[in-house]
Amino acid sequence: MTPMVDVSTPAPPTDRIKARTWAVVLAACVGQFLVVLDVSVVNVALPSMRTDLGLSAAGLQWVLNAYSIAFAGFMLLGGRAADLYGRKRMFLVGLGLFTAASLAGGLAQEGWQLLAARAAQGLGAAVLAPATLTLLTAAVPEGPARTKAIGTWMAVGAGGGAAGGLVGGVLTDTLSWRWVLLINVPIGVLVLIGAALWLAEGRTGGRSRIDLLGAVLVTAGLASLAYGIVQTEESGWTAAPTLVPLLGGPALLALFALVETRTAKPLMPLRVLAARPVASANVAMVVIGSATFSMWYFMTVYAQNVLGYSALEAGLALMPSSFAVVLGSKAAPRLMARVGAKNLALIGAAVAATGFGWQSTMTVHGSYLTAVCLPGVLMMAGAGLASTPLASLATSGAAPGEAGLVSGLVNTSRTMGGALGLAVLSTVAAARTHDGADPVELTAGYALAFRTAAGVLLAGLLVMALWLPRHRPTVIKV
Repeated sequence: MTPMVDVSTPAPPTDRIKARTWAVVLAACVGQFLVVLDVSVVNVALPSMRTDLGLSAAGLQWVLNAYSIAFAGFMLLGGRAADLYGRKRMFLVGLGLFTAASLAGGLAQEGWQLLAARAAQGLGAAVLAPATLTLLTAAVPEGPARTKAIGTWMAVGAGGGAAGGLVGGVLTDTLSWRWVLLINVPIGVLVLIGAALWLAEGRTGGRSRIDLLGAVLVTAGLASLAYGIVQTEESGWTAAPTLVPLLGGPALLALFALVETRTAKPLMPLRVLAARPVASANVAMVVIGSATFSMWYFMTVYAQNVLGYSALEAGLALMPSSFAVVLGSKAAPRLMARVGAKNLALIGAAVAATGFGWQSTMTVHGSYLTAVCLPGVLMMAGAGLASTPLASLATSGAAPGEAGLVSGLVNTSRTMGGALGLAVLSTVAAARTHDGADPVELTAGYALAFRTAAGVLLAGLLVMALWLPRHRPTVIKV
């Protein structure tokens, strides 16, 4: 609750500016928390959803994929819309759609209704997420203050993904699976009211029309690619339902690149990707996201399907990992001042790869400390340390009129990496288990997925070492 101000002694302008800045940071962080929370919050509720709505195994996977694909596919469009039509306006539109879709999903009576609501949630998140980072970077000047603000934003977002297991477990065990979606409604309504009252509008891209052809092509290309990888688990790599979207997605993206070179007002000017910090940091985001997003899913199903944890116990078991990713993200700005953004990103990736390698030694009768807690802490602490410097590198050189675009690109890279990573690693695990339910086979499949993720992170570490630019550390006062 904002304190009342005595009208006889007006608050100094600097105080009003600080209050508005904090309101922007708070709104941005809450919005980011919600969209990332809904990537993972449904994991522990999946068995209850399946029982209540009669979903098939493939349909159950689409509860996750419908959200992730829509989220990643529409992110660039959402980011550009924030530049052209206003950061506040798109924040409110995205949050409003996300909140309404959460209500629809929580009240769903059929499986298709839940999947449609999850896709609508993803669309709302795709509009909301770029606006959160754009609001923050516009409100906080570039330098140490912005680095700290981005660190807070990353920590809150990481906390959303990390808290998903616990929140989902508590709500599923004490109330119903429906509340993992309905919980968004009161929070969303409160933030909508606060944002409408406190946030100032900002538009930096003029009144240009949005590049609709480019938007359709990039959205269809990203969604098609993600859909194709998801289909590999159900149909295999050589079946037509897999090959058509797998080949069609890159073709649409290539056509998108061609269109962007020829249109006067492109959705994504290709010169943005010509900037080394933007291109290298976004590729690194794809790599980090592909491993770390899948961690929450595999750790949850391992705890429940192999170790016999309940939904609530699985959520509690991952709390140390949740704290680790938040602490890593919050510590990153200070550490960047000492070792530099590139070095910290490399350290974070190496720590995460070590954790994934350790987790791949999991067994059927593994102890909590060595099979869940400690490797989970390493994985998530490394992810937190790496993500903040990568986001700072990607956004530091963005022109004012392209801040939303670059913010959308950062979120697209991380989320698309997560969607593709989960699809690929799920396929790897399923190929090893042959869809069996034996705990030994399940453990072997999960372990193979973690080994694969560790290999991906090590390859990404090499790419980052060779490609990321080296910036001088910035002194951060605390």
